[in-house]
Amino acid sequence: MNVCILTEHNHLGRCFDVVSWQMECVVQGIIETQHVDALEVLLHGLCGIPKERIRIHELCLKSGPNLGVVPSEIHLLCDLAHPTPSWTVRHVGGAMRGAGAEQISVLVRTVVESKVSSNVLRFFYALSYKLDHEILKVGFSFTFNRGVLINVSVTSAHKMAKLHATDEAVPITPNIHMVEITAPATAENYNDVVAAVSSFCEYLAPLLHLSKPGVSTGIVPTAAAAAASLMSNSAK
Repeated sequence: MNVCILTEHNHLGRCFDVVSWQMECVVQGIIETQHVDALEVLLHGLCGIPKERIRIHELCLKSGPNLGVVPSEIHLLCDLAHPTPSWTVRHVGGAMRGAGAEQISVLVRTVVESKVSSNVLRFFYALSYKLDHEILKVGFSFTFNRGVLINVSVTSAHKMAKLHATDEAVPITPNIHMVEITAPATAENYNDVVAAVSSFCEYLAPLLHLSKPGVSTGIVPTAAAAAASLMSNSAK
């Protein structure tokens, strides 16, 4: 569901554009940096279109004490991969619960996000939100249409020694990349989306384990052999 919101806060002007409430299915995994090229070859072969570059400055804000008893956490995402940076505000809601949710390997959760103007950080500071931490995500993504829209992002997380100094960011874990697969869903079709995501994960199984966020699965023992095979075939 999309709702258009025009927000005025003193002289801050319009911050929010279209706010989108939706569900998403998500799995995550890690891969050694030395095998990222092989994963890119595999994803490009499955997708058939060029990758999209990722360079996102992500700021995590938490609400102050005057905004209610329950703490609130939001993420501001500044896309630096294009000549004109664009901003998005994103709030990840709770995961679907119940016996059915426990039986599947894909996390189903609610997400609220909106495109916002460049003064959004001042807006949330004015609402007593505080900066908790910030990172720079660098990598690439592929988008697939397999009955449902599936996005695969492969990124490394970087930290800044000084506030907002993205040009000076250094990798937090230089030997590891995060792989995240997401797909939009609704209350009516999430079972189909879960099935599509689970099926797609099987293509990547030789290189990495994928599971619900927060569930550590480690490095796949077959990754080195699978990566060598992929790189050898791509060179022919």
